[in-house]
Amino acid sequence: MIKLILPKEEFLKKINYALHFTSTKISNINYIQGIFLKGEKNIIHIYSTNLSYYFHTTVKTEKTEDFSLIIEPRKVIDFLNLLPPGKITLEINDKKINIKQGNINGEFPLIEGKDFPIPPKIEEKKQRINTDFLLKNLPLVLFSTSNDESRPVLTGVNFLVEEDNILMVSTDGFRLSLLRLKKEIDIPSLIIPVSFLNEVLNFIKKEKEIDFFYSSEEKMIKIKTDDLEFFSRLIEGDFPPFEKVIPNQTTTSVELDKEEFLRNVKLVAIFSRDYSNIIILKIKKNGLFFQPKIDKQEKDITNQEIKMKGEEIRIAFNYKFLLDLLNHIEEKNLIIELVRADAPVVFKIKDNPDFL
Repeated sequence: MIKLILPKEEFLKKINYALHFTSTKISNINYIQGIFLKGEKNIIHIYSTNLSYYFHTTVKTEKTEDFSLIIEPRKVIDFLNLLPPGKITLEINDKKINIKQGNINGEFPLIEGKDFPIPPKIEEKKQRINTDFLLKNLPLVLFSTSNDESRPVLTGVNFLVEEDNILMVSTDGFRLSLLRLKKEIDIPSLIIPVSFLNEVLNFIKKEKEIDFFYSSEEKMIKIKTDDLEFFSRLIEGDFPPFEKVIPNQTTTSVELDKEEFLRNVKLVAIFSRDYSNIIILKIKKNGLFFQPKIDKQEKDITNQEIKMKGEEIRIAFNYKFLLDLLNHIEEKNLIIELVRADAPVVFKIKDNPDFL
């Protein structure tokens, strides 16, 4: 039997982190639903993976014998959450692990599994990225990706390099987001899974900078903070030719207040969500008028003042797509550019010409 003493709070926090990267799919490889613990000297390594993403961190303990095991994390987390702060004792046997604190003793079976997949060593050149760069820009493109796994390239963000700039592009086949930024790191064009980026953003909010690594041999990236490492395989395939769907002309241009627009979309959505989720926007010289698309419904719900150039137009939107966009924009003023009712509509941020 191996006995370890370690701080409950840190162990619980790290196990919680690792849980985000375990597999949630039913599979005959059941051990990837667990968390791999590996003891070496006075360090416990914590690994988890869904075979597309990998997570690694460590917890310090007193000197220990080498060991490796796989735990089912959810019951362990529920148990640890009910313990008071302080030290806990781990007692490791062949087929179970006991967690003790005072007169409390929890026994948990281990998951059987050999050769738990740990991430490869990625030792390529380290590059530093300002965290604010990611936190500010990535949300503008993450929401437009697809969750259709039959088209993998649409489930990621396409990072496209062009000379001194880098383009972040995402689409689900119905909408497209594009952000052109000054190139801050040296990478080739690649597609990174959106679910991985979403998870990583949650973990780096308190960091000022992170380390970024890219391995062309492994076709993986690694993102590292002081004590956390995140790995992701890249999505292989050809991103669709998105340039073709972006209109190159405009017949109607509208400038409006984003917060008022968001409130009005939510108001008209109340009457549309039990039917088609479609709302009608009527752009006129004297304002923007909102109406749900419901049988025999011709009455406007609300309207707002706008600055308009060009022709009057009536156009339909799925209000959920509009809310996805508006909830990720922090700036005050939006510009909407239209060609005709059956053509793609371009939304721009007035003070950020690099986004559409």
